[in-house]
Formats: sequence, C-alpha cells, structure tokens
Amino acid sequence: MESIWEKNIQLPTFEPLRRDIRTDVLVIGGGLAGLLCAHELTRAGLRCIVAEAGHICGGTTKNTTAKLTAQHGLVYHKLLKKFGLERTRAYLEANLAALDRIRELCQDIPCDFEEMSNYVYSLNNLKELEQELNALNKLGHPTALVKEIPLPLRTVGAIRFDCQAQFHPLKFAAAIAESLPIFEHTRVLEVKVGQAVTEHGTINANHIVVATHFPFLNKFGAYWLKMYQSRSYVLALENGPDLSGMYVDASGTGLSFRNYGNLLLLGGGGHRTGKPGDGWSGLEDFASHHYRHTRPVACWAAQDCMTLDSAPYIGLYSPRLPRLYVITGFNKWGMTSSMLAATLVSDLILDRDNPYLTAFSPSRSVFHPQLAVNAGESVLHLLTPARPRCPHMGCALKYNPQEHSWDCPCHGSRFADDGALLDGPATGGLVHDHSQHSR
Repeated sequence: MESIWEKNIQLPTFEPLRRDIRTDVLVIGGGLAGLLCAHELTRAGLRCIVAEAGHICGGTTKNTTAKLTAQHGLVYHKLLKKFGLERTRAYLEANLAALDRIRELCQDIPCDFEEMSNYVYSLNNLKELEQELNALNKLGHPTALVKEIPLPLRTVGAIRFDCQAQFHPLKFAAAIAESLPIFEHTRVLEVKVGQAVTEHGTINANHIVVATHFPFLNKFGAYWLKMYQSRSYVLALENGPDLSGMYVDASGTGLSFRNYGNLLLLGGGGHRTGKPGDGWSGLEDFASHHYRHTRPVACWAAQDCMTLDSAPYIGLYSPRLPRLYVITGFNKWGMTSSMLAATLVSDLILDRDNPYLTAFSPSRSVFHPQLAVNAGESVLHLLTPARPRCPHMGCALKYNPQEHSWDCPCHGSRFADDGALLDGPATGGLVHDHSQHSR
C-alpha cells in the first residue's frame, strides 16, 4: 500500500546518530508535528535536533487525506458543553491561527495548496447540525447550514466552513525538513531528565518534546489510558467528479471526500484498532455503485490517536516533568493540529504567553465515559489467554486479515506477519515470528 503522496516525490534522507551530542531542544519523532515544532523553534533561534526511529513522515503524515481545517466534525456544540465558552473559543481561534500560519508558510513552498470550503454533513440528524450552527454563532464564527451538497448520498444538510484548505503533505514536509538537523534510524530507547539515550549515542537537551504519534513513555501522563487508536481507509479513484470542496460525515464513522488533481479521495471504514473492520471493501462497494466510471489507482490506511474529549493533548508531558513536552491525540485532524502543536510547544519552551494553552493541557480532567471503555479494553485483553502478546503492555493481539497484521486492541500497536513493528506505542517488534499462530 502506497499513498498518492508517496508517488513521484523523494523526501530528503538523513544519517543515523553515531555520537553523543548536545542541543537546546530534542524533538523525538519526525512526522509533520515534530518537523514543524523543530522549524518554529529553530526560527526562534534555538538549537534543535529531530530524532526519528525510521524515515521522516513514515507514519500518519504520509497516510493522511491532507485537509487543513478548523472544522473537526460537529465538535463545537460538544466542546461548549464540556469546556464552556472561553475554552471552546480558544480551541477554534487556535486552529484558525494554525491554518493561517500554514497558509503563510505555503506562500514559499510549492505544495499544491488550495483554498477550499469544508463541509461536515449528516445523513439523518438535522437537530445536531442546528446545534452546531447555534454554537458557532455563539462563538462569533461565520458559517452556514447548506441543504444541498454534490455527493451521491441522501443527507439532511451540512455545516460549511469557508476559507479552509488542502495540500500535498509530503511536498510541504520535505521543504520544512531540508534545513533541519535530523537523525533518521535513531530510535530513542530511554528518556531521563535532560537526556535521551539512543542505540549509538546520547542526546543531552534542555528541553525534550515527544512527538511520536502515541507517547511511548508509560510511567507518566497515563496516555495509554487516556487514548485509543483508530484505523481508517482511503481509495484514490481516477476520473472522479470535481466536488469543489472537502466533505466528511458528522458521525465520524461515515465517508470523507476530497479531490487531488483528477483523483477523488474516498475515505472511511473507521474502526478501533484491533477490532473488526471492513477495510477497503466498503469503499470499493460504494465506488462501484456511485462512481461507476472511476478506477482505483491507490489504496492506503491511516491510524489516529483519539482522546477522551475530542481535543489534542499538547503541553507538559506531566506536571512532574517541567521540561518534557508531549504532542498527541489529533483525533483524525493532524495536519492543522500539527501546526497548532508546534506553536503551543514553542511558546511553552520560549516562555511566551499563549492564551490557548489551557484548552489543550494534557493534565485537564479525565472524567469522561471513554475512560471506562479504554480501561475495560485494557483489562479484557490483558486477561485474554492468547498469544502473541503486545510488548508494549502485554495485551493479547488480534489478527487483521485485511491488512495482514497483528493489532493491539488496547493501545493500537501493530505488527507485520514476521513480527516487525508497524505502529507504536510499542518500541520494538515481536520477539518471534508469529505468522504461524492461530488467526
């Protein structure tokens, strides 16, 4: 599986770390969030190093649908109930500011950046659309409830955000990475106060940022309990219609649409990692019925970290660790959230005031129903007498026949048939070849 973003582009490559080194800031993780964080800190005059366990942008960044928007589903009426007016306004303004910063950067980066309206549609819940519209009116954000959208679906309408955007994520990331000091194939094995230990060298840093998608340090922050991971799937269809916008189902489990050149990107099929899912088959069925003249030219899958309350965790990894920071939990909206995270963490490190920090603090309340679900999944699969087991925290793995992988239902680590690590938070593969285990 190779996404369309990986075709016809050569990302810059970097040597592994082979010595001890010192820097102002170490960023662990070379996805878009880590690269942007290093870019913003370097721009501010700090010495910054990126340590990437594999290749830069080798995970979620290359598998995104690359929508740039502050409209993250029908989230605002829910955030108003959870956070209140000021924190919800902070969430909106922070994401709009992140979009503006990406727009500014893209003026000098050829990355197929296009201004585009974004639509969140509902198949059957007009009341929820009206609630979202009312919430956005309270927040003072101009938007509209539209009744007709150009999709082969029977909907009750959609909420439209104008002046959003889409782009080519790897063209953008490649330009950001070119001027940064990056070490690839440099897996961080241990983090101490002001120090990170890798296989062939130690990095001493005044500040350390963990931008590894799912945090890999289990002793602090309880991220293994505050998040789960979700799989979703994309088909790139040749000769698809021009939809003149970006579209996503309000339920979070429906379909998403956007164009790239003459391709239509059809996404969906979401499910919790380690749970059963249809993979690409549901998308293929939809395309065969509704876009009969198209032809699939690529398919790929993405994995996303889902938080308890729909807002990312950005800030101090734990109140007990004053110079260790975390960037995680983008809830399927990682492109805009990566820029948001880079801005917030940079301001924390530089000791600059930022009115939006509280809304994304990782130490905010964890009392949400999803917490019990996450805890229940962990207990269930820890007690399941099955093998193989995940080296992260010992949960029983489930076989994913669509993707031929062993997936962890607890925290989302994934492994190939030969035991190689595909996705974290596990930091290594399975000890033995488990391809002969019962499926």
